[in-house]
Amino acid sequence: MFANAFLIIWIVMKLTRVEVLFVSKGQEQWSSRWGFIAASIGMAIGTGNIWRFPRVAAANGGGPFIIAWTIALFTWGIPLLMAEMVIGKKTGYGAIAGFRDFLGKKFTWMGTWIVGVCLLIMFYYSVVMGWCVKYFTLALTGAFAPNSTTEMTEVIWKTFTTTPSQTILFHFISMAIATIIIYKGVSGGIEKASKIMIPMLFVLLIGAFVRAVTLPGALQGLQYLFNPDIAMLSNPKIWLEAFTQCAWSTGAGWGFIITYAVYTHAKEDIPCNCAIMGFGNNVGALLAGVTVMSAIFALSPSPEFAGEVLSAGNSGLTFIYLAQLFTTMPFGQLVAAVFFLAMAIAALSSLLPMIEVGVRTFMDAGLNRQKSTLIVTGFGFLLGIPSAYSLNILDNQDWVWGVALLVSGLFVALAMINYGPEKIRTEIINAPWADLKVPKWWTYTMYMIPFIFVILLGWWMWQASTWYPDSWLDPKEVFSVGTILVQFAILFVFAFSTNKLFANKMSHKNAEEAMEGVAE
Repeated sequence: MFANAFLIIWIVMKLTRVEVLFVSKGQEQWSSRWGFIAASIGMAIGTGNIWRFPRVAAANGGGPFIIAWTIALFTWGIPLLMAEMVIGKKTGYGAIAGFRDFLGKKFTWMGTWIVGVCLLIMFYYSVVMGWCVKYFTLALTGAFAPNSTTEMTEVIWKTFTTTPSQTILFHFISMAIATIIIYKGVSGGIEKASKIMIPMLFVLLIGAFVRAVTLPGALQGLQYLFNPDIAMLSNPKIWLEAFTQCAWSTGAGWGFIITYAVYTHAKEDIPCNCAIMGFGNNVGALLAGVTVMSAIFALSPSPEFAGEVLSAGNSGLTFIYLAQLFTTMPFGQLVAAVFFLAMAIAALSSLLPMIEVGVRTFMDAGLNRQKSTLIVTGFGFLLGIPSAYSLNILDNQDWVWGVALLVSGLFVALAMINYGPEKIRTEIINAPWADLKVPKWWTYTMYMIPFIFVILLGWWMWQASTWYPDSWLDPKEVFSVGTILVQFAILFVFAFSTNKLFANKMSHKNAEEAMEGVAE
C-alpha cells in the first residue's frame, strides 16, 4: 500500500516537472495564453465536471437543470470570471489584499470570506482527488476484471469509502503531492501538466463518450439527461443547484482567477480567455454527463433501477459506472488506468490553485512561500480528515460551501458595482489588445447578480420551510438550510472580526510594484 503511495507521488512529480515560481527578476508569468487557459480550465475539468456535474444534474431532473445551468454560465459564470481577472490584474494581489485595495479597507472581510470558502472546499476536495488516485492504483493492479458488473464495481467503491485508513491515506497522498509542487513553485508544474493532461482528458472523455452512447440502452440515458420537462424549472432547488454548479465548476467566486491573474501578462485578453474557460468547462461537463448517464442506463438491470440510482445523487456515480464501462472496452484495464491518472492530474490542477489562494494570502501578509505552503497544506490535511472519514460529512461540506460560492460571487459583483461596471468594461475589459469586445451585457449582469442572489436564496429558503417544516432549520441535517446558516455565521463572524487585522497586516505595495515581483 505504501509502495503504491510513493510510486504515485513519483509519477505525478515527473509529469508536472516542478519549477520555481519566482525568477530572479520579479514574478514568473504564464508563458502563453494557452498555458493560462489550460490551467484555468483544469480547475474545473478535474472533478468539478466529471465527478460533480453528472450526479447533480441527475438528481435535479436532467434537462431542466441543464437549461438553468446554461443560463447561469452567461449571467453568473463568465461575467464573474472577467470581474475576478480585473481585481487580480488591477491590484496585483490575492483575494484579501485585492479586495482591500479595490473596494476599500473596511471591505477586506469580503476577501477573507472568499479565501475562507475556497480553503474549506479544498479540505474535502483533496479527499476527492484521493479517490481518483486510489482508482488509478486499482486499475494498475487489475481490480476491474473484464466485463465486471455494476454490483462488483459498487462493492469496490463501498469497501474503499468505508475504510477510513484508506480514504485518509489517499487524502494524505493528495496533499503531499500538492505540498511538494506548491513548496517549490506552481507555474511550471501547473502549466506544463495542464497543457498535456487537459487535452488528454478531453480525448479520453470523448473515447468513453463514444463507447457509452453506443451501448444498448444508452438512448434512455440521453433522454434522462435532456429530459424536456420544462415545468420542473418552477422548482427553486434546481436553479440553486444549477448556479452553484456553475460557480463550482467554472471557478467563479473561488478567488482562483484573482490569484492567477496576478501572474498574467500586462496585455492579457480578459474577455476571450474567460469565454474560452466558460465554454470549455461546459463542454467537458456535457461530455462527462452524457458518458455517465448513458453508461448508467446501459449497464443497469432496468430503467427504473437507473432512475432510482440517479435521483439519489450518489457521490460515487462516476467511479462506479465509468469503472464498469471501461471493463467492456478493448484494453479496458489500460484505458481505465490512463483515464483515472488523467483524472487525478486534472483534480490536482484544481487542488493546486485552491492551495495557492491560501498561500498567496499568507505571502501577501509577509510570510515566505515555504512557510505559507506548510501552514495551508498542514491544516488542509488535518481539517480534511472528517470528510475522508465520512461521506455524509463530505456531502455536507460540498453542499454548504458550494452554496457559499454564490455569496462569494455576490461580493465580486458588489466590488464591480462600487467601482463602476461600465468604466471597467470600457477601460479594462475591452482593452485595445482584446480580441473579443464585450457588449453592455456584462455591465447589466453585474447589476443583475445581487437580484439573482436575493431572489434565488429567498425563494429556495421559503420553499424549503414548506417542504421540510420539521427539519429545514436542523443544523445536523446534511442538506438543510440550518446547516448552511450555522456554518455561514461562523465564517462571517471570523471574517468581520479579523477585518482590521488583515487590512493592516497585508502588504501595501502598489499594483505596479506587486506585478514587478514579490519574491522572498
